[in-house]
Amino acid sequence: MRRFSRGMYKSKTQLAAMREPGRITALALQAAREAIKPGVTTLEIDAIAEAVIRDHGAIPNFQLEPGYEHTICANVNDVLVHGIPNDTPLQPGDLVTIDCGAKFEGYNGDAAFSMVVPGGSGPVVEAREALSAATRHAMLSGVAKVASARLLGEVSGAIEDAILDSTPYSIDEDYVGHGIGKSMHESPYVFNHRTNDPGPAVQRGLCICIEPIIHASREAISTVDADGWTVRNADGADTCQWEHAVAVHDGGIWVLTALDGGAEELAPYGVVPVPIPTP
Repeated sequence: MRRFSRGMYKSKTQLAAMREPGRITALALQAAREAIKPGVTTLEIDAIAEAVIRDHGAIPNFQLEPGYEHTICANVNDVLVHGIPNDTPLQPGDLVTIDCGAKFEGYNGDAAFSMVVPGGSGPVVEAREALSAATRHAMLSGVAKVASARLLGEVSGAIEDAILDSTPYSIDEDYVGHGIGKSMHESPYVFNHRTNDPGPAVQRGLCICIEPIIHASREAISTVDADGWTVRNADGADTCQWEHAVAVHDGGIWVLTALDGGAEELAPYGVVPVPIPTP
């Protein structure tokens, strides 16, 4: 069994410090969601998200990644990850994932949502709505499992079961969730499928991002655009991502990137989040 550093577990003070960057990230994504409509460009959405983050005294942490200049990644239709915002107007029925993060007083938030641009109809739109709903269910199944799991591998199993048991989709295994804290990407990996590694203990101080990326096709091969960032399905199949950052503390779990800590989203899963106390 792989050994894991206890450094991945946050102290009570560090857990409390994780609350505000998560909240700011949630506010930026809320503003982005409200802005999505036909004719809006992802560059405009990028500017909206950046303004929210900076107005709250935080820094867009995606801009801290070497070579990346934007606040969000905007993944449209067949784009898996790292879509660079551009001036192409969104069309009714497009499937859009907005991924975003904020750094506040040395700690990071990171989350993503997907939605279909309003105004479209027909089988393609219905299929995209279904893909987004299934991906969100996989993410929330993983988040909910954090509340009862002993080992992180159980969370990965819950994500896999949510997708592969009842859908025609496939899980992208090249991109996984991760720990989060003073760095946006920390140990441990959070796989979206079962592996031979049971993973570290799920215990007080663990802060992780759960982010399944789901393909509409059973087998998808990805390619990278000439910009060196944008990763898309080679066969043109739609893809979708949802992401939340969640913290484990002595009283339970708290979804850092949900304004209510995940109460509304987790209610159907029988999980009641508990606020992180001030130390």
